Amino acid sequence: MPFPLHRMRRLRSHPWAREMTRETRLHKSMFVEPFFVTEGKGRRVPVPSMPGVCQLSVDTLVEECAISREMGIGAVLLFGLPETKDGVGSEGYSPKGIVARALEALKESLPDLYLIADVCLCEYTDHGHCGIIGAGRSAGPATKDVLNDPTLDLLAKEAVVYAEAGADMVAPSAMMDGQVRAIRSALDAKGLETLPIMSYAAKYASGFYGPFREAAQSAPQFGDRRGYQMDPPNVREALREVALDLEEGADVVMVKPALAYLDVLRRVADSSPVPVAAYNVSGEYSMLKAAAERGWLDENRLVMEILTAIRRAGADIILTYHARQAAKLLDG
Repeated sequence: MPFPLHRMRRLRSHPWAREMTRETRLHKSMFVEPFFVTEGKGRRVPVPSMPGVCQLSVDTLVEECAISREMGIGAVLLFGLPETKDGVGSEGYSPKGIVARALEALKESLPDLYLIADVCLCEYTDHGHCGIIGAGRSAGPATKDVLNDPTLDLLAKEAVVYAEAGADMVAPSAMMDGQVRAIRSALDAKGLETLPIMSYAAKYASGFYGPFREAAQSAPQFGDRRGYQMDPPNVREALREVALDLEEGADVVMVKPALAYLDVLRRVADSSPVPVAAYNVSGEYSMLKAAAERGWLDENRLVMEILTAIRRAGADIILTYHARQAAKLLDG
């Protein structure tokens, strides 16, 4: 006897039936909220291209993180905006640098908040690239390239400074070959064997980073980052990057951006023996905000739909500027 045609609708007709049979669930524990910390006191500087996001001084950062923690968000990711920049990003690995001071203040005020420190040089270099610049040969004698191996020493130094300042996890994002191994070795040498590394393993050279570069004041002053970030059409390359970072000691691997790379996220999640993170990046956030401000989209509904899609594609951890909004929506 054939089944009636309406059989698929039986578990959709009642709200509780839909809730009870839902396959993919979001929880506040999987959210990481990014913050931008800057010099000064009492500062909340709005980022024009990211409505609702501000550059915060250390004191206001502590206040905002306390609100997030009260809402059930247990982890934050910090990016620094230094007072001065130079060719080697020295403020990034200074024990008195902006992120190190922010970590110390947060650890003292909110000891149960999980602190993740982004490890890169782009916010701290006067040229805006993620490593040391030297003469290059890729396009002629006058070109400049990011030098991989000399950069590793500085990334490792930066990671140690952040760990000693109070970071619970470090997150290298420079896409230098061997960065996880260099950081793992440096941490272990300092007796920090238990501190985990979340690697931006598959970080693409994406156009979705524009608002972030305004927020972090990290736009390259020449060229672009295609020479070290991944080419968007490639998937097998992402799996190789993940495999290499796992060999080097990554405890979590990340796919960035999220929305245009859900297929990559699914492939990584299917093969990864460690938790997988996805970064719902600034451009994805700003697009939705802009459309919602014009009344073109239902913002709350789309926030949850997007985050659910990222979770459904395989993310165990979601880094998102929508963290507070989603937490509030999950509370009903």
